[in-house]
Amino acid sequence: MKYVAEIDIMPQKEILDPQGKAVKLGLHNLHIDSVGDVRIGKHIRLEVEAESEEKAKETVDTACRQLLANLIMEEYTFSIQGV
Repeated sequence: MKYVAEIDIMPQKEILDPQGKAVKLGLHNLHIDSVGDVRIGKHIRLEVEAESEEKAKETVDTACRQLLANLIMEEYTFSIQGV
């Protein structure tokens, strides 16, 4: 069966986010002052062929841990849907 994984990778809360700070400054320069903290991350969509949803989750988790996310600086979440 085919599954689609939607993965979000974000810097850990303890890690400084220079891109987020630059965007926040840019918003301030545009007089958009109602925005609080800004964090910039990545969104990845994977199509996975697997026997079951559990196997698809294992594949996506392995991909995140070993390739897609730098676990020293980033954290990830994902959801899986059958298609």
